Amino acid sequence: MTANTAPDLLDLAPLGADHFARIEDKIAALMRTRETVVTMQGEALLPLEACIRSAVRPGSTALNVITGPYGETFGGWLRSCGADVVTVSAPFSGAVSPDEIADALRAHPEIEFVSLVHAEAATGNTNPVAEIGRVVREHGALLMLDAVASVAAEPLLTDEWGVDLCVIGGQKAMAGPAGVSTVSVSARAWERIAANEQAPRRSYLSLLDWKERWIDGGRAVLPHAPAQLEMLALEQAADRIAADGLDAVIGRHVAARGATRTGVRALGGLTPYVVRREHAAPAATTLRAPEGVDAREIVAAALAADPSVPLQAGGGALAKEMIRVNHYGTAASRATVLDSLAALAAGLRTLGVAVADDDEVLAAAGAEWDGLVRGLVRS
Repeated sequence: MTANTAPDLLDLAPLGADHFARIEDKIAALMRTRETVVTMQGEALLPLEACIRSAVRPGSTALNVITGPYGETFGGWLRSCGADVVTVSAPFSGAVSPDEIADALRAHPEIEFVSLVHAEAATGNTNPVAEIGRVVREHGALLMLDAVASVAAEPLLTDEWGVDLCVIGGQKAMAGPAGVSTVSVSARAWERIAANEQAPRRSYLSLLDWKERWIDGGRAVLPHAPAQLEMLALEQAADRIAADGLDAVIGRHVAARGATRTGVRALGGLTPYVVRREHAAPAATTLRAPEGVDAREIVAAALAADPSVPLQAGGGALAKEMIRVNHYGTAASRATVLDSLAALAAGLRTLGVAVADDDEVLAAAGAEWDGLVRGLVRS
């Protein structure tokens, strides 16, 4: 951007309440919810923490599902609210099952709140929310869902699945901004929050403040100055998805997952970290490095071959063994998947790992992509 174009961003007309509300309605439609939504002016960790601190009362019992790093974060927040936390964990190579959730709820009938991540981009797995939601609703607990990495990458049916608090962000499959995020709140979640004397008030974490000052007032007056550029970018992301068709956008992410996994198997040397395809997130594919080879070195060598590809090593304790291929948003494309596979092949060869010829790998991945996209068009 040059000095001549910068004023286009600096001198915009103010974003009014009507426009802000219309953007919220577009996001609610994307989430498949008719419940009230609150668009908070910060990255998705803001509404996620707000949900827990608003709905979880001291002395209550919560079930926290851990299939990646965000689930671990939620457990810390739950404990700091004074809740007793029951934990169900699944290996990062798979998903949690509805039966595991049902068993935990039967063993702890006092559970009032369940926190779950739909898809973990960091570990590349995704959980069966429809089935888990049914189990949680039958038990009577509230269900909070982190859908930041799943919205627009795979189906998200907030109301149909019985999700009481659903948080999304625009920065992954929506290919939008990170600075605003939206949470849908069911009627029974609002009741639970209103009854919690420890729910934040007069705070940036307060959902009740938003309800009182924005929703209950008919969304006529914004409670504070909006993050204008981020809101406009969020609207553009939603409009672009609507123009392309949500099913087509999801289809590209599913095709990216399938083509990446197929190409890696043809390549050799690497293996998918998430074992079963139905447990693999369409937003990102994680790979296990060969024995004795550091994943960080593979990523560095691959990026040296092609700096443009969306590759990174796993985080924390996974850094030595996990490679992450991010194929969300605009990276959910045939070209990006093939370029990523070619870069990985080059990186592995640089480190002395024997792999298949590029033509064989790219042909297998391309055929998988084409087959999945053709199936989407036929359906």
